[in-house]
Amino acid sequence: MSKTIPDLNLLAINLTQRCNLACQHCYLDATTLRDKDDSELSTEEVCHLLDDIAVMDHGSLIVLTGGEPLVRRDIEEIIAYGASKQMAMVLGTNGALLTKQRVKTLQQAGLMGAGISLDSLNPDFHDQFRGQKGSWQKTMNGIENCRQAGLSFQLHFSITDGNVDELEDMVEFSRAIEARVLNIFFLVCTGRGESFSNISPLRYERALLDIIKAQEANPDLIIRPRCAPHYKRVAYQISPDSQLNKISGREGDGCIAGIHYARITHDGKVTACPYIDNSVGSIRDDSFRQIWSQAEDFKQLREPTLEGRCGQCEFQQLCGGCRARPLLEGNGLMGGDNFCTYTSKGAAVIQPLQQLDKTICWSDEAQIRLERIPRFIRKMVKKRAETYVAEQGEVEVTTEHLAELSARRFGGKMPRRPF
Repeated sequence: MSKTIPDLNLLAINLTQRCNLACQHCYLDATTLRDKDDSELSTEEVCHLLDDIAVMDHGSLIVLTGGEPLVRRDIEEIIAYGASKQMAMVLGTNGALLTKQRVKTLQQAGLMGAGISLDSLNPDFHDQFRGQKGSWQKTMNGIENCRQAGLSFQLHFSITDGNVDELEDMVEFSRAIEARVLNIFFLVCTGRGESFSNISPLRYERALLDIIKAQEANPDLIIRPRCAPHYKRVAYQISPDSQLNKISGREGDGCIAGIHYARITHDGKVTACPYIDNSVGSIRDDSFRQIWSQAEDFKQLREPTLEGRCGQCEFQQLCGGCRARPLLEGNGLMGGDNFCTYTSKGAAVIQPLQQLDKTICWSDEAQIRLERIPRFIRKMVKKRAETYVAEQGEVEVTTEHLAELSARRFGGKMPRRPF
């Protein structure tokens, strides 16, 4: 076991299980707005958690989510406290409560941006999916309110058999409304979603190919799959000579659960991701720092010994499969991900890029630009830039290289400095 404790790049805090909607796929089986839960973390407890994260000094991105986080009346107070600690505070929301006034107060508190769930451009489909008639229009109003106020936002598109054919239209819509990112979520059936019809494995595979093609065709928009580590395998199969495709998905574009990411439940439990219910501790009993460094499940995820089909696959180091699915199927945290359609060819395990053969330096101007990038993604951007430059047969990263890489990977919009 490696003794190196990785940086926490991303922390999701489920502030509540309460919600104004009743989505078919909700991993929490979120209760209604009326059902107040006295076990929710208090404002003081959340702020104490943020103190703990600030001491770790990893430059973590903090995602406040739920349920629907905007049903909590102290959300602005929590955002302001995190912002005062120079933390990047963002919101994960269904968007229905993002009125003009609420967007204004969130901005004043120091909110960096919002991830807004939109599951179809068809109002009826979205309303049925979200469990409330009229929710599509409220979400669209929320998106427009963010756009007009200049609050950076992403779209979260949960893909299923029922809406997968909308992918191209959703890309065009995201560009039209000036979303910074289109995140495409592949559901893991937990909570209320256990009885929800998920996308089929074959359509899942085709969707990943479609996403890669969509990103190539739309360099002005970041398009990325979520909860789909097989993306790394598919990208490698398309372009095996690309050094960029040899970067392990554990470094940012695959599954980072327990490696660079963790989730806090509404009552303080710590898990590796929202789809893994196994608690590794509670912030009401121990500091998050202690849990992050000592949790056995996290140690397993950081130095995995995969079993089943994943343990036999040559892509196990680049992809690694979803760890939630085998756990839900009763095959343990290290079991094979049976949702994947790929059959191993029995070849040697493909080793991810660890370090470059040549030393890559940075120009002064490029180094200044790198320092402006939020810390939670700076390390990943640095490695991608150096790998890209090495692919070109060069030895120095310049601002021109960053612009080229930005256009290829970040849609021409390098992430903004949060403060």
